[in-house]
Amino acid sequence: MKSKQMVSNLYSGNRQISLKFCYFLVFSLLLSCGENNVKKVTSTQKETVENSSDTIQESGTTKTILCFGDSLTAGYGLDDIDDAYPAILQSRLDSLGLQYTVINSGLSGETTAGGRSRIGWVLNQKVDVFILELGANDGLRGVPLTETRENLQAIIDAVRSKNPETKIILAGMQLPPNMGPEYITEFRAIFPELAQKNKLELIPFLLKDVGGIAALNQADGIHPTAEGQKILAKNVWAVLEKVVK
Repeated sequence: MKSKQMVSNLYSGNRQISLKFCYFLVFSLLLSCGENNVKKVTSTQKETVENSSDTIQESGTTKTILCFGDSLTAGYGLDDIDDAYPAILQSRLDSLGLQYTVINSGLSGETTAGGRSRIGWVLNQKVDVFILELGANDGLRGVPLTETRENLQAIIDAVRSKNPETKIILAGMQLPPNMGPEYITEFRAIFPELAQKNKLELIPFLLKDVGGIAALNQADGIHPTAEGQKILAKNVWAVLEKVVK
């Protein structure tokens, strides 16, 4: 959906809302944003985002899908945020007449520890479906797997504690082979194991049919292009469809 169309829908029916959380993180990770592309969020800006979330909850009549992740969710490097998979999901839902508002809570450079630290105020709004897409930056950093697992579990627990009825979808992730066979095997296993333990819906691999394909990734070889994001949306929709229907 084009930006003009989304803006029109926002003011006419408060239907399509995309909240992009922008922080300044000095990371040298491959999934981090460059310093020139990230703005530091002041306390006033943070308050504005929180107030906007309250408005969504109070005035909207639709259910809420919150995409909580890193640069893959945030749409890093894209010319238009509407090309990121959360906005593509919104278009799909609207075309089917399904009453859902998709919120993009992706933050470039985010780790599971960072997600754990900000989950509290993100949950100030009512969330019906929570898509959890974190862990890639942990893996690229070589963060101990026990820490990644613990942080993901803490986020899941926080969502469940806030609203036990929230449906949680966990996005699986894999690492490039240069991280070492033992580490990448154990890393990949974290996601299905957490999904089984917590009875979550699982996207086996978010980057299926995109990861490692040069034509579908930006110059850095990691972040999907607009075409790549369409495939990410397809991978998410394969699981989300049965949840929203």
